[in-house]
Amino acid sequence: MSADRPNILVICGDEHTRELLGCAGNPMVSTPHLDALAADGTRFSSAYTPYPICGPARAALATGRYAHQVDMWDSASPYDGSVRSWAHRLRDHGYDVSSIGKLHFRNGADDNGFAEEIHPMYATGGIGWVRGLLRSEPWILTDVCSTFADDIGPGESIYTEYDRSIASSAVNWLNRATSAEESWALFVSFTAPHFPLIAPNEFLSQYPAHDMPWPVRYGRDNRPDHPVVRAIADALDYGAGFDDERVGRAIAGYYALCSFLDHNIGLVLDALGPATDETLVIYTSDHGEMLGTSGLWAKSFMYEPSVGVPLIVRGPGVAAGTVLEVPVSLVDVYPTVLETAGIELDEQDADLAGSSLLQIGQDTDRVAFSEYHDGGSPTGSFMLRVADWKYVHHVGFEPQLFDLAIDPTEALDLAGDLDHQDILLACERELRAIVDVDDANERAFADQARRIEGFGGAEAVRTWDDFGYTPLGTS
Repeated sequence: MSADRPNILVICGDEHTRELLGCAGNPMVSTPHLDALAADGTRFSSAYTPYPICGPARAALATGRYAHQVDMWDSASPYDGSVRSWAHRLRDHGYDVSSIGKLHFRNGADDNGFAEEIHPMYATGGIGWVRGLLRSEPWILTDVCSTFADDIGPGESIYTEYDRSIASSAVNWLNRATSAEESWALFVSFTAPHFPLIAPNEFLSQYPAHDMPWPVRYGRDNRPDHPVVRAIADALDYGAGFDDERVGRAIAGYYALCSFLDHNIGLVLDALGPATDETLVIYTSDHGEMLGTSGLWAKSFMYEPSVGVPLIVRGPGVAAGTVLEVPVSLVDVYPTVLETAGIELDEQDADLAGSSLLQIGQDTDRVAFSEYHDGGSPTGSFMLRVADWKYVHHVGFEPQLFDLAIDPTEALDLAGDLDHQDILLACERELRAIVDVDDANERAFADQARRIEGFGGAEAVRTWDDFGYTPLGTS
């Protein structure tokens, strides 16, 4: 490996909310390996997903572009390799590039940029979650939401077994790669702490259910009083099967899976051995998890537990022990990887949404963006984070505005406050500089209507196979 071409290791969790790290100040969760990674590198404390659900978020991570830029609107439009990814770019410049674990791309027949895809998890049937296209019919998920509360407790699930195989294969791959002269890049993608909230007892025993922190503003009566939020919450009613006892067990399971994820990441990082100092490591997640906050579960919302993600960078040229509060996003990973590899941006990168995390510093004017056009939503939702302000634009509905400096749990919507109208308008202008929200909303619905017809119409989509989480062994 040449000195100006460091190795690159990108590690991704699934549904790991930003605050569930010891290094983020959580006093209960045990994540020693990620804490050590942060101590040796830079942690971005205001990192966001460009889309709070798996498929479109992972497409954005791969391509460095937002969903509205590439027409990957929802969980039934998985990445198919047609938009070039950072993996393509690295491969073109002589890197040995592979992936291990969850991709949530269309299938392995596509050229996704990897020379090898080991233990891949693709979108179900090469399509994904088709029922979510029926956004005007909020009952579509009723038959699977209850499983969220049922699949909780000690033991092994297909996902924990899958993650063990991912860690083992990653260790073996790195043992071979680190002894080679060729520069390499590896994408390692785990499923934890995504539900089912079944965790190996060695981790679950650390978290007694009765000692777990209770969700802030828990309960249906505390759901935010906004029509778009309520529509999504009614359609994605993952809290339907919970009683108070199960809430504690669910939180314990989620914390335990965070520790299980950290354990597996530790195995992978240890396998770097002598290559540690010459390897850029990035850790992040596709999106977060509401975990009962404000009576909401899972993802799909623009609130911090759902749309916020952990993001830690360590490696050559990265400041150690640093925390940056500037808003960043998964779309910043693509240009970060290219800069690390010494690959200059060219005409094919003209529409990249992000910029290198190695160059950001304390840029107080920087913004983060996210959008949602998926199941349960009656309209397109667009989030902007700028400084301490969080602005959410719902096309055709009232917006939301939060001051995260004084209201980090987003309890007080300031959008209707006359004293904040200047901030509201400034945020809207900033948002519209990124995306034409009305055009994007129309294009999303039109594309979804076309695909509904292609699947045989609404009646056929209503009866499409449903699932609470992506099963293994599909393509």
